Amino acid sequence: MITVSGLTKRYGNKVAVNNISFTINQGDIVGILGPNGAGKTTTMNMITGYISSHAGKITVDGHDLLEEPSKAKASIGYLPEIPPLYHDMTVKEYLSFVYDLKGCAKKDNIKKKKEHIAEVCEVVKITGVYGRLIKNLSKGYKQRVGLAQALIGDPPILILDEPTAGLDPKEIVEIRNLIKRLGSRRTILLSSHILSEVQAICERIIIMNEGFIVMDALADDLTMRMGANSRYGVRLAAPEDADVIGVLGALPGVAKIEYVGSFEKGTIDFIIEAEKKTDIRRLLFEECAKRNWYILMITPLGMSLEDIFIQLVSQNDEQRALEAQKKDKKERSDADTPENKAENGEVKDGEKNDGDN
Repeated sequence: MITVSGLTKRYGNKVAVNNISFTINQGDIVGILGPNGAGKTTTMNMITGYISSHAGKITVDGHDLLEEPSKAKASIGYLPEIPPLYHDMTVKEYLSFVYDLKGCAKKDNIKKKKEHIAEVCEVVKITGVYGRLIKNLSKGYKQRVGLAQALIGDPPILILDEPTAGLDPKEIVEIRNLIKRLGSRRTILLSSHILSEVQAICERIIIMNEGFIVMDALADDLTMRMGANSRYGVRLAAPEDADVIGVLGALPGVAKIEYVGSFEKGTIDFIIEAEKKTDIRRLLFEECAKRNWYILMITPLGMSLEDIFIQLVSQNDEQRALEAQKKDKKERSDADTPENKAENGEVKDGEKNDGDN
């Protein structure tokens, strides 16, 4: 449904999106995750045709965005981070305006205006505020009206930029559930810098940092690819005076141990993390058995999406810094050659003579 190849966008000397490529297939729910300034919104704006790219190709529903912009854009329903609402209109007036703006009356597959708008309102649950002024609606209902305008015309692709930004917890859950329902018959691309947001909604996650894609994988595969079984939740029965954290934290292969609490009488709960590529379960069992401590529960926790995100972004930052150092070192090395010194008038007489000989 969406193919992006070699996409690049610059603002002066700043490269906002740097030669990224990915494909989103029909029916996928894909999240673009990254810190502020990673290039998420810029990428979405280019896919929707809102801004142009400096390089690369975008294909939407089989249509090249540059060659067939009208057909490509007709396949997209777009909800920007700030919904494009006219606050002095009622919901009815606004959606009627959007219906006309999208030329839905000329499309054979779209129902008549009243019927189509009523259907969309039912989907996003705004029928009860249909006659109210948009400016008098809550933030959550305004977001729903924004989703409704994206759904007008029944586009097969939805692109949602930070769809739950600024909502309260109850509204966030409602919008998440709504997006999941919409994804049952549409392709959805959404962006967020909230880790739990992407984890709750998306089947596949693209992580961006400083304009680059640092990982593209199925949500369920991410933890496996990053070393899933290095963390365990453990419940242990031991005497009250036992130094459980100190003893187990000193075992070889243990990177970190963290006390969680006591949820049953005479027990202690903690999270223990192993060093990379180390299985500490057997050693943990042997040490506990030797001290007559009883393991009541051990649960593999893997890495949370937040752990993965921080690790990937940190690795990306370190890689960029290393590349910058190498480039700087090479430039200084090149500047120290006799040829460059001669050009700059820095070569001493002895160095000139050596060169002449």
